[in-house]
Parts: sequence; structure tokens; C-alpha cells
Amino acid sequence: MPFLSQVEQSLFQGGLTIDGLQDYLAIIHQHQIDFSDLYFQGSRHESWVLEDGIIKEGSFHIERGVGVRAITGEKTGFAYADEITPAALDAAARAARGIALAGEQHKVKAFSRTQSIALYDSADPIAAMDEVKKIDLLKHADAYIRSLDSRVIQVVVSLSGVHEEILVAASDGTLAADVRPLVRFNCSVILEENGKRERGSAGGGGRHDYSVFLTTDDAGLPHSFEFAREAVRQAQVNIHAVDAPAGEMTVVLGSGWPGVLLHEAVGHGLEGDFNRKGSSAFSGKVGQSVASSLVTVVDDGTMQNRRGSLSIDDEGVPTQKTTLIEKGILKGYMQDKLNARLMGQASTGNGRRESYAHLPMPRMTNTYMEAGDSNPAEIIKSVKKGIYAPNFGGGQVDITSGKFVFSASEAYLIENGEVTQAIKGATLIGNGPEAMSQISMVGNDLALDKGVGVCGKDGQSVPVGVGQPTLKIDKLTVGGTA
Repeated sequence: MPFLSQVEQSLFQGGLTIDGLQDYLAIIHQHQIDFSDLYFQGSRHESWVLEDGIIKEGSFHIERGVGVRAITGEKTGFAYADEITPAALDAAARAARGIALAGEQHKVKAFSRTQSIALYDSADPIAAMDEVKKIDLLKHADAYIRSLDSRVIQVVVSLSGVHEEILVAASDGTLAADVRPLVRFNCSVILEENGKRERGSAGGGGRHDYSVFLTTDDAGLPHSFEFAREAVRQAQVNIHAVDAPAGEMTVVLGSGWPGVLLHEAVGHGLEGDFNRKGSSAFSGKVGQSVASSLVTVVDDGTMQNRRGSLSIDDEGVPTQKTTLIEKGILKGYMQDKLNARLMGQASTGNGRRESYAHLPMPRMTNTYMEAGDSNPAEIIKSVKKGIYAPNFGGGQVDITSGKFVFSASEAYLIENGEVTQAIKGATLIGNGPEAMSQISMVGNDLALDKGVGVCGKDGQSVPVGVGQPTLKIDKLTVGGTA
């Protein structure tokens, strides 16, 4: 890994060195321990919020620490310290081994440096642009939004950036490091017309620096204005929307961000820990049909500069493109080291954690459905009566039953093969495997989200990507207020 010496110089204090890390793993393995690892992390975070032309919020904070894990069977001992020094590491190692006592006492292997492909630039996005330019970026977006529609009464634009360095050393010989940038830009708008108010929002980002938002389009406008226009457009649509109908009907999902429904309704159920414990609707179904034959779902952590991408996961394993469902057949699950070992499989590079103070677990990276053969216009034309949902808000899923509930932030009626009236208050209710089996057409317009996805699981949040082509689901329950 090209970042080992860089991360060592940046994070380690008090004489701590990479060469000495095996001594701390050896301390853990004085007890009967199957596996142990050390996760070092240093990160710098900043955020700026401009509300109605005024900077209302600005923050900057630094995190630095080490997490120590010791595993015996299914039992995990974990301790962490918020400083990276020999004394702190020694104390955390002894605490972790004291929790996990009975195992097979595997020896600590000599380190072998993990080789992976760098998927993003290691430049620090926070340091790459000064504060004046960051604030100007926000102010120009605010002014542009107000120029688009006189009905705008509130504008909130925000900018955030992270520069993170991590290093992983494990008793199985893993030694790997990564330097990870991450940025995000968001716009939120409220329009008012005749006393009625509606909101629109949009944003994007990825593993790069802020300069991407300043690159210009063919009209000479900065990339950040794309999100400004989209936020205003959504508010304009919703201000003339009528109440959504209710009942079972055909639903067409748009490409791109609507893949968040796939992420929640299917993706979480394909994570290894739920399936090892038998608590997922997909447990024990490898090799079986779990979706329409038109459906192929993958998780791919190797996509350049994507928000959910990682050169290595948080256990030092290179990420990969993992086929989860192929032509409707369940092929496998996303795995971290612990669940892979207990299930007799290999890690798929999906071990992720929010920070050094959290345990890793199987998590998604960029999860999407592959494109099909249908033209999106043909999909709409095939629906006599239904709903078209190109944008989503929040949602939730019950992993065990597969049941999900999702709210559409933008939706329309489909009448006689045409998209007609905008509707609001539409809620999609269904069961993940059942909904996947009801897919009868898959578009040729695969798109990924713009880079705003955040996934929560067991109290931990990590950045992710989602995507899909346009989809036709023949039967889905729609909750509405009409």
C-alpha cells in the first residue's frame, strides 16, 4: 500500500511504529484468541451552512484513535482509545483480550502488505480550498436559486468535507492503509404560492475535493448550480401536486436515486451477519430464485471516486464487485471477516465501521441493479394506470420479514401510458422479495445517485452509493391521502 509510511508519520505518536505493531497483537494472543486486529484512524471534518444568505453554522473537528478487537468463535472483545500512543494501545489490547478468553490460540502471522488499486486522489479537500472560496461557493448558489423563481422564500445551502487516514494491522498478516477524501454539497429550497409552501432539495458529492463543484458546464455555469436547479424544480413540481391515490397498483421507479429502495428493501437483507443468524428474509436461499429473472443486483466498492467506494474496507481487505442476485437467483451475501469465517466463506471486502470507536460489520458500498433492455419510454407507455416515482425521501425495512415503507418525494400519475398529474404524499409499502418478483420490465438507463447516500445500521452511519435503471413493478401497495 502506498500510504503506509504517510499514515504512520501522520498518526503514530510517542515512538509507536508499524514494525512494533506485532508486539501488541502478541499481547492479545497471550490468551486463546482466534483473531485480532488494530484499526488506527485520524480524520478531519468540516461543514458550512448558509441560510438565507448568512453563514448560520460552521464546524471543524478532529478525530484520532485506535480500536482493538479480539475474537474467539462468535465472541468479540473490543476496546478503543482516543489517542495513538504505546501506552494507550497497550491498555486497549489488554482490555480487548480480557473480554474474549477462550479460543484456539492462533499465532500472529508476519505482516504482508495488502495490494489494492487507488480509487480516488488522496488530496485533502479541506486544505485544498480556502474559507473565502468555500463561502463564495455557497453564496453564489444562494443567489442563483433566488434568480430562478420569485416564489423562493427560503434557501439553505451547505458544504461538508472529510479527510481521513486509516491503517489496519491484523493477526492474519493483514497490513493496509488508506487515505480517503469525501465531500458533499446540498441545496434545500422552500417555495410559497398563495399561502401554500413546498420544499425541494438536491445535492451531490464523492471522494474528491471541492473543485468539482466549480467546474463549468457548456453554458459556463458551475456544477453546483445543477443541484440548485434540481432543488427548485422539485419544489415547483410539488407546489402544484395533488393528493396521491391509495391502493394496489403498478409502480414505475425512476433511475438513479430510487435505488435507495433497493438498498433498504433488498440490500440490508443480503448482509452476512443477518444471514448467519438466520434473521433475514433471504437466509438459506443461495441458489434459489428470489427475484424476477430480469433482476441482477451487485455491490461494487471499486468504482472510481464514488461516495460508497473504498480502496480497502475497514478490515484491510480490497473491495470488489460482488454479484448478489443474478437473473433472479441469489448468489451470495456481503461479508466481513468475522461472518465470512463463521459461514465458511471469504470476505467480500464489505467490513465497514463508522470510526475507530465502533466494531466493523458487513455493510454495503455502492449497491445497484444492472440495466435491462427496455426503453424507459416504453415502460411508461405499457402502464394504463399507475404511479411514476423518480425521487424518494426516507424509508425503513424489517430485515426479518422483508417488509418496507418508503415515501416518494416526487411522484406522478400514469394514465393511459402517459405521465400526467404530480402527486404528493405517496407511500410505497411492500415486501422486498415479493416486490423483486413483481418486476416485469427493466430499463436500459442505469444511473447512480449523485453522491449523498448515508446508511445507518446498529447505530453506525457510513457513506454509500445506490443506483438502478427505470423499473416497472406490476403490483405494489401505495398509501395515499386522496
